[in-house]
Amino acid sequence: MTIEDQLAEAVAIANVPTLLMVLVQMTGDKRWMEEPYRIRRAGGTDDNDTGGLSDEIQQEIRNAALEAILAWKGGKPLGLAEPSEKELVEMLTASMGETVPDEYGEMTAAQLGQTPMLWDQKIDVPEGFNVVVIGAGVSGLCAAVNLKAAGVPFTVLERRDSVAGVWQDNRYPGAGVDTPNHLYSFSFAPYDWSAYFALRNELHDYFDHVADKFGLRDNIQFGTTVNNAVYNSQKQAWEITTTRADGTEETLEANVLVSAAGIFNPPVFPDIPGLDSFTGESWHTAEWPEDGTLDGKKVLMIGNGATAMQIGPEVQHKVESLTIFQRSPHWATPFPQFRMEVPEAIRVLFEEVPLYRMWYRMRLGWTYNDRIYETLHKDPNWEHPERSLNAVNDSHRAYFTSYIKQELGERTDLMDKVLPSFPPFGKRMLMDNGWYRMLQNPKVELVDDPIDHIEGNKVVCKSGAAYEADVLVVSTGFNVLKFLSTYEVVGRSGKSLREVWGEEDASAYLGTVIPDFPNFFTLYGPNLQPGHGGSFIFVAEMQVRYVMQMIDTMAKQAIGEANCKQAVHDAYISEVDKIHENMVWAHPGVSSYYRNSKGRVVVNSPYRNVDFFAKTRHLNLDDYDIEPSKTAG
Repeated sequence: MTIEDQLAEAVAIANVPTLLMVLVQMTGDKRWMEEPYRIRRAGGTDDNDTGGLSDEIQQEIRNAALEAILAWKGGKPLGLAEPSEKELVEMLTASMGETVPDEYGEMTAAQLGQTPMLWDQKIDVPEGFNVVVIGAGVSGLCAAVNLKAAGVPFTVLERRDSVAGVWQDNRYPGAGVDTPNHLYSFSFAPYDWSAYFALRNELHDYFDHVADKFGLRDNIQFGTTVNNAVYNSQKQAWEITTTRADGTEETLEANVLVSAAGIFNPPVFPDIPGLDSFTGESWHTAEWPEDGTLDGKKVLMIGNGATAMQIGPEVQHKVESLTIFQRSPHWATPFPQFRMEVPEAIRVLFEEVPLYRMWYRMRLGWTYNDRIYETLHKDPNWEHPERSLNAVNDSHRAYFTSYIKQELGERTDLMDKVLPSFPPFGKRMLMDNGWYRMLQNPKVELVDDPIDHIEGNKVVCKSGAAYEADVLVVSTGFNVLKFLSTYEVVGRSGKSLREVWGEEDASAYLGTVIPDFPNFFTLYGPNLQPGHGGSFIFVAEMQVRYVMQMIDTMAKQAIGEANCKQAVHDAYISEVDKIHENMVWAHPGVSSYYRNSKGRVVVNSPYRNVDFFAKTRHLNLDDYDIEPSKTAG
């Protein structure tokens, strides 16, 4: 089959709203954004492949798109090569069938690669200057790629034997991403994904690919555990003590220290008497044995969150029985593309026509990121605050409730167990992998009776009911409130970060820098998780670009120490907390890992992506106390 035939096959099944944006740029003709081609808005997270248009109009678009693509492949230049920010907003608005605010122009240009997020200038750092990055997961790789592009000497310290962080650890059945992987990937590193929502192995392969493509492995010390990092103000440098796999201890120095250790480690275990004495096999989902299997076994699973929702439907037909202990129900949204492969023709289209791939990704970014943000704020005049936040949030409740009823089928007796009382999005919104349909399986039992203790091979509940099994699976996640829990960090004044933060009250300016900890940057820091949905990877890219600006500024201005001002940090955190007070995560009926014991939201960001983009796009050196380099000229 010729490439022309492959493209024709692809365009015949491609996403129409995305094709329209390709047409606009390839032809320069904006009539493709007007009637009769105007997109009808779709609800939920569906790709809206038809755009709500008639078959006749769709075919006209496909014919024109194929003609334009073939002409471009033949050498015809783009009619609109670099749309202005205003034009990009018009295009995104047209492709979504809903209004996108003007302020999204600059961020859209960055996401489409017109103003690349990847650092593209050489940074002339002084001789001996070095950056150490802790962790070779998603954020660490992002930092490494940018440092390499800038020609800045760096070393990545990774305790595992490979890259990919949690995607190396997570090998439980059904492990995968609940964000579309065309969005859950670096803007500067596209990939030939086999599925729309990739499973663990392919995700791990992607980050392996990034490490190889950008030549990062020579800069990574695998099998290296960081014990502590201490700031030396005389040297204006961090001293990092490590232990290698063979037990050898080593101390490294770094002018800039970047923590990319993440928050999904170490795993947390529930405080249940007798948990350690279970007489059968037992493990946490984050520590799944390589040869661990549930086939043909009686299984008890503690927890019903995102991980459990992936495991349960995956193993339900392989086990002898599966009993799931639920502390509280969750909201879950339909998952239209669950386990759907990307058609081979579309994979060719993504590869051969970058404009199509970029606009497809851009539309995903709007759907999964900022689109619902405004609906997550409390309406003070709303008459049903006990169940929802506002009229739109109440319509979400009605939709998800109807969906659950539909999925449960004849098991309407389970509604009281699985229907949350808190507003939708109050906790992490889960993607339904067939969870409710699984509950119809006679092998599966959902228990909402609180656990009292574990005795032998049995879990005993408060009611006295006992459940025995061959295997106990603990699916209770991680202590995400305890940021930077795997090593000690000691700042300029001699105080450790744990003393400053306490056990569960982490805070950082822009989720990135902390007063008294100069030249230290935390990726995936406090108040950075996009709780309203979407991919963290673009947040990491925004953070890393901010870090690169600081390194560039330090080099150009011979700065030896940059220490975030306490007043700047405090004003920022005050703003974060104030915004959160009016958002769904602070609803009195919601209890989640987002909030600490005092009720403060520590994990989630209160901002839209476009807000954080604006805050990190340009470094403001006035936010820092600066010391000249002691070794400069």
